[in-house]
Amino acid sequence: MAQTKYIFITGGVVSSLGKGIAAASIGALFEARGLKISLNKLDPYINVDPGTMSPFQHGEVFVLNDGTETDLDLGHYERFVRFEATKKNNFTAGKVYEEVIKKERRGDYLGGTVQVIPHITDEIKRRIKAGAKGSDIAIIEIGGTVGDIESQPFIEAIRQMMLELPTSATALAHLTLVPYIKVSEELKTKPTQHSVKELRSLGLQPDCLICRLEQELPQDEKKKIALFCSVDPKSVISMHDAETVYSIPLLLYSQGVDKILLKKLNLSKVKPPKLNDWKRVVEAKLNPKKKVSIAVVGKYVDLKDSYKSLNEALDHAGIVNLAKVEIHMIDAANITKSNVSKTLQSYQAVLVPGGFGSRGVEGMIHACEYARKNKLPYFGICLGMQIAIIEFSRNVLGLRGANSTEFDDKTKYPVIGLVTEWKDVLGKTQIRNKNSDLGGTMRLGGQECLIKPNSLSKKLYKKNKIIERHRHRYEVNPKFKELLVAGGMDIVGTSLDGKLAEMIEIKQHPWFLGCQFHPEFTSNPRDGHPIFNDFILKAIKIKR
Repeated sequence: MAQTKYIFITGGVVSSLGKGIAAASIGALFEARGLKISLNKLDPYINVDPGTMSPFQHGEVFVLNDGTETDLDLGHYERFVRFEATKKNNFTAGKVYEEVIKKERRGDYLGGTVQVIPHITDEIKRRIKAGAKGSDIAIIEIGGTVGDIESQPFIEAIRQMMLELPTSATALAHLTLVPYIKVSEELKTKPTQHSVKELRSLGLQPDCLICRLEQELPQDEKKKIALFCSVDPKSVISMHDAETVYSIPLLLYSQGVDKILLKKLNLSKVKPPKLNDWKRVVEAKLNPKKKVSIAVVGKYVDLKDSYKSLNEALDHAGIVNLAKVEIHMIDAANITKSNVSKTLQSYQAVLVPGGFGSRGVEGMIHACEYARKNKLPYFGICLGMQIAIIEFSRNVLGLRGANSTEFDDKTKYPVIGLVTEWKDVLGKTQIRNKNSDLGGTMRLGGQECLIKPNSLSKKLYKKNKIIERHRHRYEVNPKFKELLVAGGMDIVGTSLDGKLAEMIEIKQHPWFLGCQFHPEFTSNPRDGHPIFNDFILKAIKIKR
């Protein structure tokens, strides 16, 4: 296809309706038709990136292979569509303003007055086109809600693009809420009408309306919405609650969303979609043959989206193993040496995920010790691997008070420490210390890891060398590596130069694995991930 076509996705009434899921599902339908898809998320907030934002406020930070810290919606994109996002696929208002101000300081605008139109909108359009380059269809999701003051420059930018490009090169899908008023037992279409009115006042007319609600939208309400919003009744789509998020592509396909948008883009002749993979995923998810109960001992358990990719990866492993994975989030701060056995006695496996700061660390160490001693499958991710090193050092090697310098900079045995010099994803040497800025001082993105022969990790990956995504500052202290290995902890994965520990196992344990990277970022529902798949497989066999 010579020219990239654009589908813009906006949202109205309230935020967090599921624009990311809608965008990813539409992308999955086009991919199933053999088209090359890119997905792009535009965030109107002023932060330069989500890297330093609290998981409690914004959900998890999703890390791309190139080291970019992004919005969690890019996780949806990579799980639904077989494409690898880059830094060009996500940008914020902060990034846009930062770039325009840099240009102004350099004198690029020749002393002219710098304004939202055209300077900010031109920068937004430039970035949209850069992220779409090389794809047949670029799906552009605008964060926030239409009418928000923050999103206005983004809405204006896509209005300009829809004017500048041929009519058949752009389409607009608007996601809106149709609330149900329980007392009067009525669905209310007025919020959708007002949302579309707001959109039209900004110069945009949707080609497709996707309505979020609990139950399927009745035909009468579809006709009413179509009449008042000036769209074809067939283009009013019900995106009601589904038993699994992975049935959304099939739900949208059953209502012809892809056909509606392809017709607008003058692409009606592309081949029919192959959706067997999605049918298999939904069938496995909705009809599991067994059940398994996993304890996730973490720090950010009060907000579900804080561990979004982790929960999804466990879910994917359940799909692969035809099992229902019951995930129990346990606040590590509430675990003590005296209550750990009672807290974890009913679970078939323990997982300690990533995190920052000292809160809950001692509880994680108790949970790790419990899993190690009771031969329960233990999976430590990032901080979870470091917890395993600390626990092993204290309770097996006898290094009393062993710790990470992140939690105790005066510890006698700093088994985890800040590596001050390391190579980034581009191979460039980076220098950092404890006073460095929080943003940009981590080992981020895809890093190569060498796997030891005859290890569980080699058996799972079936490769000697892998690339997985990182997001952390602290590492296993190389000075303690020999002592750890001599004591029975096997360091089975290292950086290419052998200096940094990437994966650990305990051979005397049925299933004990830690990794410094975040494998949850590369899991997807169609394949799962080799480590998660095996973790769940082993957990299923544990009788509690």
